[in-house]
Amino acid sequence: MALWIEWFRCTHKLRTACSRRITFLWMALVLAMMAIRPDLLGVSSFVRSSFLNPLCYHLLLNFFHSRAVDLNLLLEAWVKLAMRLFHPICVNGYVVFVADGLKIPKEGKKMPAVKSLHQESGDNSKAEFIMGHSFQAVSLLTESSSGQVFAVPLVSRICEGLVWRRTKAPRTLLDKLVDLFLGVVRNAGVQAILVADAYYGSRKIINPLLAEGHHLVTRAKINSVAYKPAPKPKKKKRGRPKLYGTKVRLRNLFKAWHTFSEAPSPVYGEQDVTIQYREVDLLWRPVGRLVRFILVKHPSRGKIILMSSSLELEALTITKLYGLRFKIEVSFKQAIHTVGTYAYRFWMKPMKPIKRCSGNQNLVGKPVEYRNAVKRKMDAYHRYVQLGCIVQGLLQHLAINFRDVVWAKFRSWLRTMRKDLVPSEMVVANALKSSFPEFLLDRITEPELKKFILDHSECDKIPGLGMAA
Repeated sequence: MALWIEWFRCTHKLRTACSRRITFLWMALVLAMMAIRPDLLGVSSFVRSSFLNPLCYHLLLNFFHSRAVDLNLLLEAWVKLAMRLFHPICVNGYVVFVADGLKIPKEGKKMPAVKSLHQESGDNSKAEFIMGHSFQAVSLLTESSSGQVFAVPLVSRICEGLVWRRTKAPRTLLDKLVDLFLGVVRNAGVQAILVADAYYGSRKIINPLLAEGHHLVTRAKINSVAYKPAPKPKKKKRGRPKLYGTKVRLRNLFKAWHTFSEAPSPVYGEQDVTIQYREVDLLWRPVGRLVRFILVKHPSRGKIILMSSSLELEALTITKLYGLRFKIEVSFKQAIHTVGTYAYRFWMKPMKPIKRCSGNQNLVGKPVEYRNAVKRKMDAYHRYVQLGCIVQGLLQHLAINFRDVVWAKFRSWLRTMRKDLVPSEMVVANALKSSFPEFLLDRITEPELKKFILDHSECDKIPGLGMAA
């Protein structure tokens, strides 16, 4: 029961996002049921997980569509709570975040923002194009006492699929991602380093970050070029001084093997591996300033060029940070298959069915009522996903900080079970599920929430509760 006590202690920190007490009780119920539900089949799984009265299904739908839960306040409360619950990875006083995009298949013909999306994958079992929602997500990198690293999901938003107004310069995914990230770090109140893949190595990301004192660590394309600073002229001439000097093709620097140094690999999880690396500061024309490039030769992974907007980070530190980028991919896998963060199924009745392989949905010139209905549906998607991020973060918090209690309450078996390591989100969810009847039977902790759950449940169907009564 200690797990549930800590769970709802954290949940109470999110109360400021709800305008009414009854709304907070529904939110607390959804957070709990999302963690222990037996399947990932949308809102109906919440009814099955806590044996709610079937009439609660429509009440839950109303909750996700209600403006009584303010998304901005919920994000702010969750970011501040996450900064207190976890021990973020810090480098030179900067807190490390990681960002990436995610494409979720959705076949609903009456779902706003569903469009044809291209899937880049080396797996030939995946279709090249899918219909779905395109998300951008930001996570916090945190480390446990045993050295395991986790990507704690903070926010995920749909950033494609709708055209709200005509504009000559439409906002790109990079613009939306940087706005999302800057909103997170403002709520956290920290200076940050953002780690992302090569797609985000752009002036649209670097310049806004530098303007607010943050930095980017990413991968540069193998055909990237940079410039040496122009030598200062001996005699001052008319006009602006020359800024860019000799052009450097970064891939050609790998040929100068004698300029590389050797060191043990700092990549997460690698042991007894030696890498070769070279550090060089060059002018990068897209941002018009010096950028630090790291050329790395890995004995099994090959060659890679990393880039950092900070000139203070050392080469091995940059390599280590980029090596942690894959943690957000692990987080996505848990969000999809364990938590069901993206398993929403909300359709919009007045919407005209979309066709296969269609693109962005144009809302320019649509009636105000229709545009408002689309906004309401998008907010419902984002509430569902934001609550899923919170659930996954709380599961990670219990796994890291209550490891022994989780293993004691797991009451099951895994072939690869190692109790000396931090358990996965699936193990924590099973531990919560097995101790849920004990939590409901206790008369001291969370009486208001327990009464709310029992008043909306079919108590005779809850295992163990009927016998105890």
